[in-house]
Amino acid sequence: MSPPDCTHRIQVGPVGGLRSRQDPHSLIPLRDENPTYRPAVVTVGLIVACVVTFMFVQPSSDRTLGDLGADQQVDSIEFAYEYAAVPCELVQGRPLTVREIISTQVDGNPDACDHAASGRALFPDKSIWRSALVSMFLHGNWFHLASNMVFLWVFGNNIEDHMGPLRYLLFYALAGVVATAAHVIGDVDSTVPIVGASGAIAGVMGAYLVWFPWARVRTFVLLGIIPLWPRLPAAVLLIGWFGLQFATGNQTGVAWVAHVGGFVFGAVVAGLARTDERFRRRLWVHRHRTSTGIWDNRRGPV
Repeated sequence: MSPPDCTHRIQVGPVGGLRSRQDPHSLIPLRDENPTYRPAVVTVGLIVACVVTFMFVQPSSDRTLGDLGADQQVDSIEFAYEYAAVPCELVQGRPLTVREIISTQVDGNPDACDHAASGRALFPDKSIWRSALVSMFLHGNWFHLASNMVFLWVFGNNIEDHMGPLRYLLFYALAGVVATAAHVIGDVDSTVPIVGASGAIAGVMGAYLVWFPWARVRTFVLLGIIPLWPRLPAAVLLIGWFGLQFATGNQTGVAWVAHVGGFVFGAVVAGLARTDERFRRRLWVHRHRTSTGIWDNRRGPV
């Protein structure tokens, strides 16, 4: 189960090509019973941007539903190295060298970061810092994209409704950057690109947990081979998802530390807004800023 950002590896050699912020789903939210005051224009815009990027910007090999051939895999992975964030690059402040990429993709060493930085860079003009934002709009395959967008839609519209479009967009971007930073801190020598919006979406989920823990979420649950569609409190779904991150092994290719970092960031920001009137007045739109009345775990303070 995931939104998430956090990411699957595309096998080329002994090691794969990508680390995505994505993990296997056993619980998938379908919709929440949590009305909003206005349309979620930013959330819809983010979904459209991710879909358009996947369909028209990333190499066509990423959009196939079957297994990829070796040449197609190379095209896809080269694109990721040119545009996606890589922990070694962010730590070293430079693009990866050809030697580091070959060591990763051919020799099977996912931590091939060369601190001596010897050799020629494959993409010397790459914008290292911009890649941390670009990665949030790249996805590994259709399932990765679809699952992330479902989580973003179910939980993002209410967070946007409370924050307003501009603050929500800034919050989303910061959550994604924090998620990437958490992954980098946990794997500073990694030379595997990371892709996916789920680190940022995890931040949205953390905020949703704090603000709307008892909102009912219609959820798809696969119990063995039996599909179920229960109405779960958001707290059950989100805490369960968060706990599963710690059971995710590094060998799965999932950037689960990014999920944790984004989720904690979102929960902390939301907690400050819920408990501190001054912070709440800065963060929330006017209709939600009242500090009086009984807290409604579905709609906020009333």
